[in-house]
Amino acid sequence: MASTGSRRRAVLRAAAAGAVGAGLAATGAAAPAVAGRRESTRAGGPRIAILLYDGLTALDAVGPYEVLCRVPDAEVVTVAKRAGQLRTDTGMLGLMADRALHQVRHADVLLVPGAGNRGVIAAMDDAEIVDWVGRMHRRTTWTAAVCTGTLILGAAGLLRGVPATTYWASRSYLEATFGAVITPGRFVESGKIVTAAGVSAGIDMALHLAAKLAGDRVAQALQLAVEYDPDPPFDTGSPEKAGPELQQLALELLEAAAR
Repeated sequence: MASTGSRRRAVLRAAAAGAVGAGLAATGAAAPAVAGRRESTRAGGPRIAILLYDGLTALDAVGPYEVLCRVPDAEVVTVAKRAGQLRTDTGMLGLMADRALHQVRHADVLLVPGAGNRGVIAAMDDAEIVDWVGRMHRRTTWTAAVCTGTLILGAAGLLRGVPATTYWASRSYLEATFGAVITPGRFVESGKIVTAAGVSAGIDMALHLAAKLAGDRVAQALQLAVEYDPDPPFDTGSPEKAGPELQQLALELLEAAAR
C-alpha cells in the first residue's frame, strides 16, 4: 500500500499535469526550469529570522513564514528571548522558537510580527528585544515588520522620518511616538525597511520580499503554491471601507479574544 507521502506527491503531480501539461502540449513547449532567480545574499541561500514573543498575533508570523520558507535554499529560524514555546495573543496557540536572541547575530531578512496591546507593549518595553532588533538591523539586507510589529521597529529607533505603515488603529501612535511618516498601502518599502499593514498584509509583503530574494517568477509561483488569491465575502477589510461602527466592533472583538 502506498505511503501517505507518496500518495500526496502523486496527487500534486496529477494536479500539476492537469493544469500545466495541457498548456505546454498545446504550445509544444517543454516544461520550463525555474527562472528569474537572483543570487542570494548567502552562499547557501538567504537566512531569515522571525522574531517571536509572548502575545504575538499568529498570522503575522505564520503568514509570511508560509511564503518565505519556500524561497529556494532559504533557511528560516524563529527567535525569542529564550528558545521554546510561546503563546499567541489568544492564548490558544503555541509557536516554537528555535533559538534564543543571543544565539542569532545575523540574518539577511529580519521579520518582526505584531501583537495586541499586551504583547506589543511588553515587547516595546523589553530592552533585550529592542536592542537585538537594532543590532540585527545593522547587518540585514531587509528588515521587515507586520502590523504592530512596526512599533517595535519604532522603539528600536529605526523609523524616524521613514515612510511606513502599520495596523490601521496604530497609525497615529506610530507617527506621534516614533516619528514615522504614515504611508498608505498593504506594504511600504523604504530603503531596506519594509512594513506591512495589519495581519494578512504580511502575506503580500512576504511575496514582495520573495521577489526581491529570488525574482518575480519565483514569487509568482509561490503565490500559486500557497493559492493566495483573496476573494473575501465582504468588502470591509480596511477602516476606510468598514466605517466607524465596524472599526469599533473589530477592536472589541480583538480585545475580547486576547488573554
